[in-house]
Amino acid sequence: MEVSITTAGALGIVASIIGIAFAWYQANFVLRQSEGTDEMKRIAAAIQRGAQAFLSREYRAVSIFVAIVFIVLLGLSFVSNLPVWTSVAFLAGALASGLAGYIGMYIAVRANVRTTEAARNSLNEGLRVAFSGGTVMGTTVVALALLGVSILFILFTQVFGLDSGTAASALAGFGFGGTSIAIFARVGGGIYTKAADVGADLVGKTEAGIPEDD
Repeated sequence: MEVSITTAGALGIVASIIGIAFAWYQANFVLRQSEGTDEMKRIAAAIQRGAQAFLSREYRAVSIFVAIVFIVLLGLSFVSNLPVWTSVAFLAGALASGLAGYIGMYIAVRANVRTTEAARNSLNEGLRVAFSGGTVMGTTVVALALLGVSILFILFTQVFGLDSGTAASALAGFGFGGTSIAIFARVGGGIYTKAADVGADLVGKTEAGIPEDD
């Protein structure tokens, strides 16, 4: 049985909404858990502020790159066979990827202290909180990607009247936008994480007298 474009797109949207709802449920579960002692809360708050500052600075820098590439793609569409909607799809992909990264970071820096507190009770509780926190990011990435592709494909084919081949070519921009943000987040996040690791190592040696463990 052949499935129409509208039906396939609608199924994609429904599936993505289910994924987002599941991610929201998992996030609520994590945020309901105890943060532990006052000292744990203080350290967690410092980590959250640092992560937020890093993410804000990174996204400001990335937004410049996204704007430049958007303009370049838009310009190329007038002098080549590149569909004009590719630039729109690129922008949508970048926004979806950025939103997924923000949600993932928001939950991750709040799940770590709750995982620590849960692990004080039992390993099973700690693992449950940790896996739930990781599930939020994983599910959100897939759900937002599916939602973006489904909505754009329906718009391109049913609203703007593009044929399936042209619409599929334009959708390549969505993947380009999403992976562009992901690359910046991966590289920038790695640098930030390594800096935090070195800082913690130095403080542990000089202030707490913790011996080298690697």
